[in-house]
Amino acid sequence: MGIIQKQGLKSSLFIMIGFVIGAFNLLVLFPHFFSKSDQGLVRAMIDIGSTLSIFCTLGTIPVVNKFYPFYNQYLGSKKNDLPFITLLINLIGFAFILTIGWQEKDFIIRKLGKSPDLAVYFNYVYPFTFFLLMYLWLEGFAWGLRKGVLTNLLKETVVRILTSALIIAFGFKWIDFPTFIALFSGIYLIPSLILLVQLVKTKQWTINFNISHVTKRLKGRMINFALFVFAGQFFNFLAKTNDTFLIFGLRGLSDTAIFAIATYVSAILEIPQRSLNSITIPVLAESWKNKDMANIKHIYHKSVSNLLAIGLLLFGLIWLNIGNLVAFLNFISNKYGGGYDDLPKLIFILGLAKLIDLGTGVNSQIIGTSNYWKFDFFTNLFYIILSLPLNYYLIKNYGLEGLAFSNLVALTLYNSIRFGFLYNKFKLQPYTWRHGLFLLSTIALMLLIHMLPVANNFAVNILIQSFAFGIAFYGLAYWINPAPEILNFFNDFIQNKIPSFFKSKSKS
Repeated sequence: MGIIQKQGLKSSLFIMIGFVIGAFNLLVLFPHFFSKSDQGLVRAMIDIGSTLSIFCTLGTIPVVNKFYPFYNQYLGSKKNDLPFITLLINLIGFAFILTIGWQEKDFIIRKLGKSPDLAVYFNYVYPFTFFLLMYLWLEGFAWGLRKGVLTNLLKETVVRILTSALIIAFGFKWIDFPTFIALFSGIYLIPSLILLVQLVKTKQWTINFNISHVTKRLKGRMINFALFVFAGQFFNFLAKTNDTFLIFGLRGLSDTAIFAIATYVSAILEIPQRSLNSITIPVLAESWKNKDMANIKHIYHKSVSNLLAIGLLLFGLIWLNIGNLVAFLNFISNKYGGGYDDLPKLIFILGLAKLIDLGTGVNSQIIGTSNYWKFDFFTNLFYIILSLPLNYYLIKNYGLEGLAFSNLVALTLYNSIRFGFLYNKFKLQPYTWRHGLFLLSTIALMLLIHMLPVANNFAVNILIQSFAFGIAFYGLAYWINPAPEILNFFNDFIQNKIPSFFKSKSKS
């Protein structure tokens, strides 16, 4: 198994653990201890802060991803000035956001008329933005030093553990709600400090204040690259978060909480994709530098195979248990009146959109690290131009379900354009007959399992349907074999890792 598969699977494991903890937070702790309005406030704070932090980078993150290998090769760590330059630009971006926020604070409060609680706590968005910005800055260099597994552990798992601690502290009345929000605004401080210490320990990362000859020679190219890719990535991110802005602006914080749950559950499908991003970006950048098209084609094919297989497994498990999830949420949040019955349609539509996104592999990373990175900007611009008016029209006329359909339409068209570009420009086509057969067989399997009789107890239903689907899905994967690396890893884990674990325990 190659380095991408090994690190990707490790990252997926940490992200999966993080998602389990996050699911416990979102589906158990938050509904039990917080009203839907308070849950919506936290979600709004996260999406606003995340969007602002991406803006504050001003294109430095894609510059680090693409040019850090050149800096390391020609300068080494002690003379590398890229950390200092990118930090300075990030701080300038944050200062700009603070200035605009202070000058337009009255306008912001007026626009939050449907969500008055968010207006009260809006200033806490700024520390959340700053600490997340520092983490993103450090993360870019960690990816370049092949520490994507560590960054995923911190961002996906540690942050959620800290969130659990804050929720429990609030639930047991050790802190009040304003204190919870204040502490939550600094949730990325500890992960940022840990990552900073680990980077310094490598002795391959320092902050050098002297401008190098590499920067002087590449500055024009880097600025051009940063502006285009930054605009594309920011538009892409805004297209994913503007639905939250529309909901709390047009419908209030309670609906924001409902849609946040649907988005989070469907985002479980992103686990393998998010882990592969941090691993494949430096490898793809190196492959483009060496003009190694064979390796790029190999990565593209493997990403489609692995992501589609894991995505279908997760989508099946989610779809079969949507009803059980709603029953559980209404039960756990009984003191706040339940009210989660709109989730099934939302989760199904959003999950289907994520599955289509997974099925196109690492197309975004391939384009973004190539010499045709400007195309990344134009496709992301198309995405935001399409999704913004479509989101607004559909949520105004069809509510949250219309917003979910907007996501499905926009992601399908967006990925179709990127697939067509890679095929026409580089003749990259990652699909085989196995992918089609596996897709159709899995759909038939999900429909069959869905017809099984159900019990009155949602916990029993989850066990029966999940177990039946998991066993049958493994049989399909073994027969069709669309993703050999995933299957081999699973077989090795069952046959070797688990027995060796129990043997070591028995000896001790």
